[in-house]
Amino acid sequence: MRDDMAMIPYIVYESSEAKAERTVRRLVIALVLAVAMLFASNALWLHAWMQYDYADDSVEIDAGSGTANYIGEDGDITNGEDNSAQENTDKEKR
Repeated sequence: MRDDMAMIPYIVYESSEAKAERTVRRLVIALVLAVAMLFASNALWLHAWMQYDYADDSVEIDAGSGTANYIGEDGDITNGEDNSAQENTDKEKR
């Protein structure tokens, strides 16, 4: 059996190796650039997300005699407890 590498001239082998090295170098640069851009993109999204003011408003409802309900600015309805001293007379009216 003859050696296939002996048939390829040394200069051709060196030029193909030089091309492969340039290709690998470009691929490594592209990979590093892509990872850096991913981190930059995430940092920009986090920065934009933190620009909003996330606050929780609390409302204190006093229902000393009766039912206290609160309708917030966002449309949520908070039903309070019935603190009236009177009994529910709906059953008696029937």
